[in-house]
Amino acid sequence: MLATVPRADTIAAISSAQGVGAVGIVRISGPRALPIADLMFRGKSLPSSTPAGRFLYGDFLGSSEETIDSGVLLVFRGPHSYTGEDVVELQTHGSPVVLGAVLSRALELGARPAQAGEFTLRAYLEGKLDLSQAEAVNTLITAQTDTARRQATLGLQGALGHKIEQIAARVTRTLAAIQAMLDYPEEGVPEEERVKPLLEATSDLQALLETARAGRLSTQGARLALVGSPNVGKSSLLNALLGYERSIVTPIAGTTRDYLEATLEIAGVPLILIDTAGLRETEDVVEKMGVQKALELAQGADLVLVLEDGDKARGGAGDVVRALEDARVIRVQTKLDLQSVWSDPSYLSVSAVTGEGLPRLREEIASRLLGDAARGEVWLSGERQTNAVRQALEHVQAALTLPDELASYELEEALLALSEVTGRNVSEDVLEGIFRNFCVGK
Repeated sequence: MLATVPRADTIAAISSAQGVGAVGIVRISGPRALPIADLMFRGKSLPSSTPAGRFLYGDFLGSSEETIDSGVLLVFRGPHSYTGEDVVELQTHGSPVVLGAVLSRALELGARPAQAGEFTLRAYLEGKLDLSQAEAVNTLITAQTDTARRQATLGLQGALGHKIEQIAARVTRTLAAIQAMLDYPEEGVPEEERVKPLLEATSDLQALLETARAGRLSTQGARLALVGSPNVGKSSLLNALLGYERSIVTPIAGTTRDYLEATLEIAGVPLILIDTAGLRETEDVVEKMGVQKALELAQGADLVLVLEDGDKARGGAGDVVRALEDARVIRVQTKLDLQSVWSDPSYLSVSAVTGEGLPRLREEIASRLLGDAARGEVWLSGERQTNAVRQALEHVQAALTLPDELASYELEEALLALSEVTGRNVSEDVLEGIFRNFCVGK
């Protein structure tokens, strides 16, 4: 198990991205990091005699003292390093062959290959990071948008952990007051010491839960399907949202028989736009398969744009709308540049030709995906955090309605759930699941 790997040994790994680059990094951490660096580095001074935060320039040597490459070596001394241990980073040219040779020499001298996420795991086990910060490290590495980057940075700075500690403090004060009352029942617990803190904790936990979907979508992305009758303008709208021609547009009905995907970012959420086959009754076997696929894609999408032609009589998309949750449907009236023959305030009117209505449509897409979370300072970023916060909320809400003895138990359970977010109360299996998603070298 990753969480039980002994920390008395020294680990090494390539920490830079795979492939060819201008600079590559080999990281070594552990009690023998500096002695190993001494043996494989030739410069004006030894790494072990170099103060923390300094860098050396010299040669990295192979087993027969031949020079593998010249580069820079940085020294970080524990406990003030990323892992809390002595760490050296060897910066070479970014050739995979060079990096492989440098890493091999470090392993020959006594280091062992680091497992996925083991440097960050050591940072967590040494108290350099709480678990929410450790998760934010991986989120930052994999961030695809500036919004995901911003949220990961807030998490890495401890914003989520700080919020959880504030909530836990309220719960702890109430629990202490109740337990004191159980010892001295004649005194009782004033409402401001029991009800008010728990109501505040409930509000904060609910606000955090409202950010869970936004956190998931900002990191994992969302699928947005465009559905409607043939020639309703799905392909034209997809091209207009993208800003370039991705899908073929013709006046011939049924041009799109299969679905087509394209990527786009709106409000910091990476989107996969899906142009689907037009919905209609048909005897064409291929087109019929496309219609069925369109319905399946609509069912599985995070958000669905249901398009109706503004210059024709309505119809064709009603069954789709009725089969989907309202929260996942945005009704769009297309061809605003032409003469509309009907009006409905529940539809957003757009023109793929002139661009009119597109900014409002983008705002509505962002609102449906992010909700009120866009105004929040920090978001929950994964299922583990979300489940822990949800459990804490359920226990706090239960404590509001139960007798003191049972309320005390519920608040203890709420504190345990909150401690799972920051990692004060997690199993080895949970740690294993978190860090196996990291890359080797981080």
